[in-house]
Amino acid sequence: MKLRLLAGLSALVAVAGLSACSSSDSADGGSGDGGRTRIDVWLMRDSVSAAFQKDFEKGFEAAHPDIDARIQIQEWDGIGEKVTAALASNDAPDVIETGNTQVAQFAQSGGLQDLTDKVDDLGGKDWLKGLAEPGAYEGKQYGIPYYAANRVVVYRTDLFEKAGIDATAIKTRDQWIAATRKLNKGKQQGIYLPGQNWYTLSGFVWDEGGDLATETGGTWKGALDTPEALRAMAFYEKLQALGKGPKDSDEAQPPQAEVMAKGQVAQVVSVPGGAAVVAQNNPELKGKLGFFPIPGKTADTPGAVFTGGSDLVIPAVSQHHDAAYAFVKELTGDAWQRKLAVAMSYVPNRTTLADAVAKDPGASAMAVGAAVGHATPNTPGWAAVEAKNPIKDYMTAVLAGGDPAREAAKASDAITSAMTSGS
Repeated sequence: MKLRLLAGLSALVAVAGLSACSSSDSADGGSGDGGRTRIDVWLMRDSVSAAFQKDFEKGFEAAHPDIDARIQIQEWDGIGEKVTAALASNDAPDVIETGNTQVAQFAQSGGLQDLTDKVDDLGGKDWLKGLAEPGAYEGKQYGIPYYAANRVVVYRTDLFEKAGIDATAIKTRDQWIAATRKLNKGKQQGIYLPGQNWYTLSGFVWDEGGDLATETGGTWKGALDTPEALRAMAFYEKLQALGKGPKDSDEAQPPQAEVMAKGQVAQVVSVPGGAAVVAQNNPELKGKLGFFPIPGKTADTPGAVFTGGSDLVIPAVSQHHDAAYAFVKELTGDAWQRKLAVAMSYVPNRTTLADAVAKDPGASAMAVGAAVGHATPNTPGWAAVEAKNPIKDYMTAVLAGGDPAREAAKASDAITSAMTSGS
């Protein structure tokens, strides 16, 4: 999935002067200067900063002097079609960064190298579930977890203090509701939660033990009409009512950071980078924004979240699988994962590396949720669901007074239909 969570939050510089061709296009048939093996790598915008890229390239060259890795920065818009075309050709790059939930779509075509036998070597037992699971398809691992990002609660520290609320003590949904109700008074909104923030709803569904869709005997079916999902929607409705968020739009329309910047919103559910956008729009709020993980049903488990992020894949048509694997292993290994997390405020790909962001308030709050993160249903047909997105329509219908069970059944049927046509 395109990492919409992070788009526009990092200032990145694309590498200039690189061809879009694979290593097979080099003049010497795949070798770089001095007989080095050349590999071409596609990384996505918002994946690395120019400084981190320069640092990594220098370190990789020192560790692998026989490999000439040439990184090209790609744009998210249209990348699905570009990758699909590359995988179907003999001109694909050797390593591609892809959104974690896109892997199944590309694996279905047979265009990716099976990396199942590399999982142990790459520390797979500690991978974040929300990156590892969508990186697998039909029991085989094709995508190697790269980095993660997820939503947290961004809150006004001054408003919480004025209301006598200790944000660090909010560990359960009930405590969150109580605090939000206390903050929701007069013109002040306890929380700004748009009616179609379906990623946030998804977390509540997973908390309840449900899912957006389920698979039985190879057949996928929408699951918003289950008791678990209906309980999740009931909680969403209760929380959404403690503010003035529109019932018929999502967090991008209008941009919720701009709404919070107006000064009358106590909380939003956002990636931590959203706080910087709030402060940019209203400098008076700089230093007055904090973060805490989305609370769970009980104090011992944080709320489930949608894990956005990326995996690295190796096209089957690559002529340099060993060199490509060396690149993937280096970038997803402990040393560079720690550096990437600090440089970009990302969550590392393994739970054992969460301490890397301990000094970053936003990223450390993300890491708590990422440990229990999920991805959307792991089927190529899910892309068609998001294209039509009946989940958004369902949420609006319920918030506008529609019967939850009836609307959930309609949405589940629409999800089933979309997955069937899109697989």
